Amino acid sequence: MIKATRQLDDPAPLIERFCHQDQCATPIPGVTLLRSCTPTEPLPAVYEPMLCLVAQGSKRTLLGDTVFEYGAGDYLIASVDLPISGEILNASPESPYLAMTLALNIDTLTELLLALPTQPVSNHLSIGLSVSQPPPTLLDAITRLLRLLERPDDIPILAPLVEREILYLLLTGEHGGTLRQIAAGEGHLCRISKAIAWIREHYADSLQIETLAEIASMSTSAFHRHFKAVTAMSPLQFQKTIRLQEARRLLLARHADAASVGFTLGYQSPSHFSREYARMFGAPPRKDIAAIRRAEADRHNGITAPV
Repeated sequence: MIKATRQLDDPAPLIERFCHQDQCATPIPGVTLLRSCTPTEPLPAVYEPMLCLVAQGSKRTLLGDTVFEYGAGDYLIASVDLPISGEILNASPESPYLAMTLALNIDTLTELLLALPTQPVSNHLSIGLSVSQPPPTLLDAITRLLRLLERPDDIPILAPLVEREILYLLLTGEHGGTLRQIAAGEGHLCRISKAIAWIREHYADSLQIETLAEIASMSTSAFHRHFKAVTAMSPLQFQKTIRLQEARRLLLARHADAASVGFTLGYQSPSHFSREYARMFGAPPRKDIAAIRRAEADRHNGITAPV
């Protein structure tokens, strides 16, 4: 388990002031605010490259078998697209969970990398999620970015400048080696990210390891090893996770039956689909979707779950 927590005050009032629902888009490009007045059950999601700063409360994220716990004063970096399961641990109406996310603009990272002193791009690979505590310079820049919500007329001019400052601090900080691989468009991490993009686009198709290895310009054995180092799961597990997360989304959005959704996503047998679904989410499709809808109704009605 990877865990880090400390108290953080500055961004919390800003997030609470400008976010009155679970997730709020903002006028600042790439910035989203998050709020929850209750703990949540584990919910699947796909993290795209981003920074997430927690200002109040705490959260647990599961990637493969690796658990990350982080709370007020911690930030999480996702360097590639990753299917995760996340749950909010500490939240209440009096002290809601508050966080912000900033999408990592790869084009801007590349521009900044070209302006930095030339350094060789490392092929060192680590898991695609990491949790740490921001240095004062990074925390200050994030807070200044959020304060632009108080001055919307300044956002078009100043937000890009502060965003560049944040990305510069990330490139030159402890996560710089990983982000340099992505920004430079080279190295093992960049090759694995190309294979991840292919799986996300073709998740309903039959998985051919040889095809993925070719996309990543690696041997099949090297591809397996590097893929698991970044995602904490095998390519087949990764595809299955993406496929079942999409199944859950479709079942919630369309009120479709499980058999038709399973067939659409490449499962030839309804019973096989139901077994795989229950193994991942703890219940067969119909029961799981009903429980989610009940939980959402309870949340909107102000019924809090026990911590």
